[in-house]
Amino acid sequence: MTGIDVTVVIPVKNGGDCLDRTLTMIDCQKTQYSFEVVCIDSGSSDNTMAIVEKHQSQYPERYIVKQIPKEEFGHGKTRNLGASLGTGEFILFLTQDATPYNDQWIQTFVDGMKMDKDIAGGFGKHYPYPECDIFEAYSLNQFFEGFGKENTIYKLDNTKYSSDEAYRHFVTFYSDNNSCMRRSVWEKIPYPDVDFAEDQQWARTILEKGYKKLYCPGAAVFHSHSYPAKTYKKRFYDEYKSLYRLHGYKLVENTKQMFLAYIRTIRNDIGFLRKCELSRKETIKWLNYAIVKEWHRFHSGYLAGRYFSLNDEKKLKLDQKMSQQIEQIKE
Repeated sequence: MTGIDVTVVIPVKNGGDCLDRTLTMIDCQKTQYSFEVVCIDSGSSDNTMAIVEKHQSQYPERYIVKQIPKEEFGHGKTRNLGASLGTGEFILFLTQDATPYNDQWIQTFVDGMKMDKDIAGGFGKHYPYPECDIFEAYSLNQFFEGFGKENTIYKLDNTKYSSDEAYRHFVTFYSDNNSCMRRSVWEKIPYPDVDFAEDQQWARTILEKGYKKLYCPGAAVFHSHSYPAKTYKKRFYDEYKSLYRLHGYKLVENTKQMFLAYIRTIRNDIGFLRKCELSRKETIKWLNYAIVKEWHRFHSGYLAGRYFSLNDEKKLKLDQKMSQQIEQIKE
């Protein structure tokens, strides 16, 4: 297969029906650009491979399928492997639970990337799935609204970048749940081989090297989570550890800040629920959910901020207790 415009890379493991839905939407894309799909499975134990092979049998010239041992998976290195297996001028990265919003996803993304030859990578909007929890759905919509309603190109403002922490977080945000890279840039600057936040680290690197970044709201996907509240204990720990590595950011500095921020957030959640006009039963359900989830946010964020001041033995013990990434590697 030669002269391909786009390579779509999807790491997969136990993807189930959501993966089937994602591949179906990719297969029905209407675009002038030729594209191929690279799926890399890292030890699925469900029907994931059967789903991938079904789509491959329908479009044998389009699909490239690779299986690797689960021990070899890495967020950065597995995506790099997927990119290396294709030849497209542009590399679109998806996660298996991110479903293109419409049949113009590829066309819109590549058109946006072609606006400026200095754009190294871009990310698209995320819409919440209908089953998404109401707090996540609201936050997701508000978050992406902040990047604008039109294609927007970002270049580093070095003065603000060095002095404004909020700007650093904003300008380096990047999500390979739904993203696009130029292969020519990826060949020079592949993803870093890290446990978490490989996408944000990559975006920071390319911006610091003078490249530009695109936000392309029209190249949207459905992507959201509705996890049980207790699972956020480890998710937030890994997230805030990564934010400290990237930006030196701590959610809270001490236990007093932790409790005050937690109480303030729950009050805000109560105010939000009142505006939702829910039944009493639904209000109580979501309030209980918020009480558990937000506690994990601030407590895990506090522990993640302390992590970097600990000795190696204590770091290891904390990671073994709190890190979802380490838990997944063991599995």
